[in-house]
Amino acid sequence: MHHVLVVDDDAAIRGIVAEVLSDDGHAVEAVESAEQALERLTKGGIDLVITDIRMSGMDGLSLLKEIRRNDNILQVIIMTSHGTMDSAVGALKSGAYDFLTKPFENLEIISTTAKRALDAVKMAREKVLLVATLTRNNEELERMNNFFRDLAIKDGLTNLYNHRHLQEALTVEVERSKRYKRDVSVLFIDVDYFKTYNDTQGHPAGDEVLRSLAKILLEHARDADTVARWGGEEFVILAPETSAEQARELAERLRAAVSAFPFQGRETQPNGLITISVGVATLDPNGSHESLVSRADAAVYEAKAAGRNTVRVAPSDSPEVSTV
Repeated sequence: MHHVLVVDDDAAIRGIVAEVLSDDGHAVEAVESAEQALERLTKGGIDLVITDIRMSGMDGLSLLKEIRRNDNILQVIIMTSHGTMDSAVGALKSGAYDFLTKPFENLEIISTTAKRALDAVKMAREKVLLVATLTRNNEELERMNNFFRDLAIKDGLTNLYNHRHLQEALTVEVERSKRYKRDVSVLFIDVDYFKTYNDTQGHPAGDEVLRSLAKILLEHARDADTVARWGGEEFVILAPETSAEQARELAERLRAAVSAFPFQGRETQPNGLITISVGVATLDPNGSHESLVSRADAAVYEAKAAGRNTVRVAPSDSPEVSTV
């Protein structure tokens, strides 16, 4: 059932139109002014407005324009006399669906015109519903695609990038570094005495340490950096456009931030702290992403050998170039 609002200050016309549409099975309401029509429309539920174009107070054209400001689906049919055809054409340009000419040639024209207008309302609403459904489906599809993409490239525990994605990023950044002769550095990070912590606090607490550490790394890394979990308690930060000195400074900031963080149960660790050792390496002109990571890894072992909770920078593998 559709809901139709008839607007006319002529009671006889209101009655005729309302009766015809009621006989067609529509729910019909009738008012005698555009002002009353606007008040009724604020309550919603109307599918079609059939209004006279000339009324005391606000006319039908003004009513149409007011409706169109708020609703592009509800349809409006203008009723006009033969002497106001120009106004009817203007109403169509303003968004009226159609017009009826008074006096009516036959009452069937009211039913036919109203049916076409209501069919247009139904199609418009179905289109809106379809667009909303497609939008919702697309959003859900995008969400699922993002989920599966993250599943492929993210570490499940820390939500950092995983080893596989890091290897791909290393290949890209090393190639870019060589092409444009720009620095690229790697920070290899290892949690000190992590086995001791797991043994005393339990693996769930150890997992929480790794998650907290991941957040610290992300807070200090730049947007351009790739922060990844290498495996176990080892992490890597790939830092494009970063010299050895800049990478060392970042590593020191990370080391200090981790040492100061109030990890649960850290008092059971050596020196009463959870700390990291960091190895830093910057790409040599003839180096590869494998050698870059290998040098950073070797620097981590030097940091651990030096007492842990420290940073070591890997020396360059490239021979010194002398000039005569």
